[in-house]
This record gives sequence, C-alpha cells and structure tokens, in this order.
Amino acid sequence: MSNHIVLAFAREHREELQKEWTDIFRQLGEKETDMMLNDNMYETICSEYVQLIITSLSEGYAEDFEEKVQTFALKIVQMGISLKLLANGLTEIRSHLYQKMNDDKDTTEESHDLIWQIDRFITPIHNEILNQYSISWEKTVNLQKIALQELSAPLIPVFEHITVMPLVGTIDTERAKKIMENLLNGVVKHRSQVVLIDITGVPVVDTMVAHHIIQASEAVRLVGAKCLLVGIRPEIAQTIVNLGIDLSQVTTKNTLQKGIQTALEMTNRKIVSLEG
Repeated sequence: MSNHIVLAFAREHREELQKEWTDIFRQLGEKETDMMLNDNMYETICSEYVQLIITSLSEGYAEDFEEKVQTFALKIVQMGISLKLLANGLTEIRSHLYQKMNDDKDTTEESHDLIWQIDRFITPIHNEILNQYSISWEKTVNLQKIALQELSAPLIPVFEHITVMPLVGTIDTERAKKIMENLLNGVVKHRSQVVLIDITGVPVVDTMVAHHIIQASEAVRLVGAKCLLVGIRPEIAQTIVNLGIDLSQVTTKNTLQKGIQTALEMTNRKIVSLEG
C-alpha cells in the first residue's frame, strides 16, 4: 500500500472529512468548560488541518511543510486551544480516518496494513504539530511575560520634571529589579527632579518590599532626583510601624494628589484656580 492511497482518500473525501472532524473537535471542546471557541474557529482548525494533511502527503512538501505547521500551531495557540484538546482531537481524527478507510477492507491483514500505513504518515505530522504548538506556546508566554514586566513598572511623566511610578500587585525580587531599572532609566530619560512611587495598588508592604522601596529611593537620590512615596493606606502605615521599618529618609504622603502638590512645591510651582 502506498501513501498515495491515504492522499487519494483525503482528497476524495475532503469536504466530508473536514465536516466530521470539525464535529469531533467541537464535541471535545464542549467538554472543556474553559474553552471559549465558536463554530468558525472549529471549522478553521479542521479546514487548515485537512489542507496540511494533503500538503504533507504530496510530492515536494518538505520544503515549506515545517513553516506551514508553525503557522498552523501559532494560530491554534492564539485561539486559546489547550494542549489537551489538541492532542485528544488529533487522536480522535486518526481513529476516525482509520474507520472511514477500513470500511471496505475484507481481511485482517488489509486492516493491519492500513493501520501501519496511516500511522507511518499521520503520526510524524501529529508529532510535528504538537512540537510546534509547544514552541509557539512557550514563545507566546515569554512575550506576554515581557509585556507584563514592561507594564508592571511604568514611569509616567505628569508635569515637567515630575514623574509617577504607579505600582500594582505584589512585589518580588525579580519585579523589584525591573522597578529599579525602569526608575533609573526613566529619571534620566525624562530629566526628572521628583519621582513619586505610588503604592496604592500594592496589597502588602512587608520588610522586603520596604527594603526595595528604600533602595529605589536611595538610587533615585544618587542620580540627582528626589523620591516621594505616596498611597500609604492606614493599614499599610500600621504594618510599617509594627515591623519597625524606618522610612524616615523617604518623604511619604497618603495620596497621589498630595504627593503631586508636594512635588510641585519642591520644583517651585503650584496649581492655582483661574478666576471666572
């Protein structure tokens, strides 16, 4: 038996296989409650998968096949399809293809030969799809991580020579390094004279977080700017006192608004109301 038989069958029954494989993926996807896929997505997956199978079994496919699989895998990752759904779907598709092609086989020997033939050509394709999925998923996660890190500690200019760094979420050692890096680079870039670190969105300020803030304040001072710590809620203030943390070298304000007023005073400016 030649792989041309599998190719011929896939070409002859293309629309039928595509429809039935779409139903297989849809049924599997519906069992996963966190899958937010619509019919168009399932149809797209199976349409491109069928094209991939036909391309891979054709002559001269090797040159651009890997690139096609990469594109296919990236699209699956971007759709939010889980590895579990993909792996189960490919397994079910292979079983379904065997059942369809085995209907007209008269002997056990022919059936075994068909299993071998399908596995010989489908398994490497599926393995490559799963491999490229893993690579695409890892790349996507890394890009998201980088983007989140960049967003996690932005330095925002609000007035000339006055910048604000709003912090949201927990601060660990890795993030503290990013905060310090963005802070120092931003102070130089924006020629800041006063930097406000807003911890309104930081849920817990412990000894380690306070230590990082003191370090950041000292680093800002060394590059010629002054640091204000704002957004100290009453419960945070109580925690700082209870832990015996010394923030005497850091100017503190309980709100960002008061911090900006102080920063304006430190740069010999103030906000005035215009008479009507």
